[in-house]
Amino acid sequence: MLDKRKLVNNIVNRHLRVHMQLVDCSFEKHAVSVLEILNEAIANSTALYDYKARSIESMENWFSVKAKNKFPVIGCVDDDRTLLGFASYGTFRAWPAYKYTVEHSVYIHKDHRGKGIGLFLMRRLIEIAREQQYHSLIGGIDAKNVASVVLHEKLGFRLVGTLPQVGFKFGRWLDLAFYQLLLDTPFSPVDD
Repeated sequence: MLDKRKLVNNIVNRHLRVHMQLVDCSFEKHAVSVLEILNEAIANSTALYDYKARSIESMENWFSVKAKNKFPVIGCVDDDRTLLGFASYGTFRAWPAYKYTVEHSVYIHKDHRGKGIGLFLMRRLIEIAREQQYHSLIGGIDAKNVASVVLHEKLGFRLVGTLPQVGFKFGRWLDLAFYQLLLDTPFSPVDD
C-alpha cells in the first residue's frame, strides 16, 4: 500500500505528464524564454545573486558551454510548447578532482511556481546525473528561499553548509546555503 506522500507524488506526476512534458532545450527554440525566466528572477528575487538583466548574447554562450560539456538543459513545456521552467547543471569547480560533482539550478516561470514543475524537472535532472556518472549534485540556495529549500529536502538533498552574508542585494546581506545530494554513481571512479 502506497503511503500518502507517494500517492500525492504519483498523482502530481501523472497530471504533469498529461499536461506538461520534458524537452531538451536549445538556444534556437528556448533562449528567449530562458532569458525571460532568468531576468525576472534577477529583478525580483534573491534566487540569483545578480543585479543586471542578462542579454540574448549571454544565452548563446551559455547554451554553447552546456553543449560543449554535455551538460543537460531540460525544460518543461505545456501543450502550447510554452516553456514553464528549466533545469541544468554545470561545472562545480574547475579542478580535475571535482569532475564527479556538478552544481545545478532550476528556475520556474513566475506564473507557474508551486505547481510541482520544479520537482518534475529535478527528478529528471537527477536521473541524467546518474546516467552521466556524476556522484554529487550541489545547489547553492539563498538561505531564505523556503520553496527551494523544501524542494531540495523533498528530493533527499541535505544542508551541508551555509556561508553567512556573502551576497548583498535589495539592501540586505544574503546567506548562501549549500545543499548536496550524493548519488550511487560513478560505478568505477578514477584519478585522472
